[in-house]
Amino acid sequence: MFLSRRLTLRCRPQIYIRKKYVVIDPTIRYLGHAQRGFRWRDTLVAFRSDPHRKRMESMMVEARNHGLFDGYIFPVHGRRGLMGNLTVGGRVVDLSPVELSLFDAIAKRLFWKLLELTDPEIMAELVSRVEVQMTRREMEALNYLADGMTSNDIGKVLDISSHTVDWYMNGIQEKLKAKNRHHAVAIAFRLGLIS
Repeated sequence: MFLSRRLTLRCRPQIYIRKKYVVIDPTIRYLGHAQRGFRWRDTLVAFRSDPHRKRMESMMVEARNHGLFDGYIFPVHGRRGLMGNLTVGGRVVDLSPVELSLFDAIAKRLFWKLLELTDPEIMAELVSRVEVQMTRREMEALNYLADGMTSNDIGKVLDISSHTVDWYMNGIQEKLKAKNRHHAVAIAFRLGLIS
């Protein structure tokens, strides 16, 4: 559930859809890894060497032609990653760092309140406790994996064989329902198991 109107709804959705802007929209692409609120125009800098840069710029010009001169996006994260966002746009407004923080807090509070009011079952599922039981060794191996170590490296540090490390990793992946080791680390970060 996204609390965003995005350019799709604000900038004549038929244009946005017909031109497939969702695929190259720099604000949406940037949102995928943003941890806090950001300004639309700042996203183009992150994609300066992107092969779709010209289309991105064209999309932003078209948005301006429809009255969307600039805006901000405030991501909302939960234990499972990006949950939604609040997008505001229109005329150019310069927000101070304090104002950005306030909007960030408002976006989060609004998202969770609306979710609680509209779908209490999903809300309950999202805030429920995470029941993942890991051994001390599994947690050690997972933390070393998150630091970028290989099975051989982890085995040397823990004074166990790389095969034993692999055995721990398979157990971790199974417990987290992860597709691979990278996915296991991502899930562990989202769940707050590692930081």
